[in-house]
Amino acid sequence: MRWSDVAVLGALVLFVVLWLAWAGASHIDRLHRKVYASRLALDAQLVRRAAAARDLASSGLLDPASSVLVATAAYRVLGAGELPDLERERAESDLSATLRAVLEDPEDVRRWCEEPDGEVVLGELAGAWYRAQLARRFHNEAVDQTQRRRRRWYVRLLRLAGHAALPQTAELDDASPASLRPLETQTPASGEGALGVG
Repeated sequence: MRWSDVAVLGALVLFVVLWLAWAGASHIDRLHRKVYASRLALDAQLVRRAAAARDLASSGLLDPASSVLVATAAYRVLGAGELPDLERERAESDLSATLRAVLEDPEDVRRWCEEPDGEVVLGELAGAWYRAQLARRFHNEAVDQTQRRRRRWYVRLLRLAGHAALPQTAELDDASPASLRPLETQTPASGEGALGVG
């Protein structure tokens, strides 16, 4: 091989390596944008859930003590927008625990559904809760994809992620009470109302 052939081959290899690095960096950038968008969606759904909990607390369906507990937990979440993620997740988990304690009895939920606007208020809470669970799942999947990609040796070696912080999953308690199911999962032929109690 002549020197010019080696130079052309070296240039070709360099071009391929640079192109692969650019493609890898672009992919990581897209993953980071996906994480950012999913976090915004999760935040929006968590705010909706807290607003629905606040509406439940002010609806008159609950006893006064339960109303105060739910309202306090809901307002703590609604005011937690600027708090660090760990404190925000703790507030969300506290809201979940409070709502589960208040809504643990299916008979109470069934009775509240029979009240005027009770089914609507509880249905909105159930729907918002379900959407928040889905948004959290999508966000955590996006974070897992990004973390897996960033752990690859060539990504670390070439610093393809730049100076972007490693995204973290949203770790909060979002389990809903068994007595509360979203409106979207109900069918008119099921013999139940719009809110599935059971």
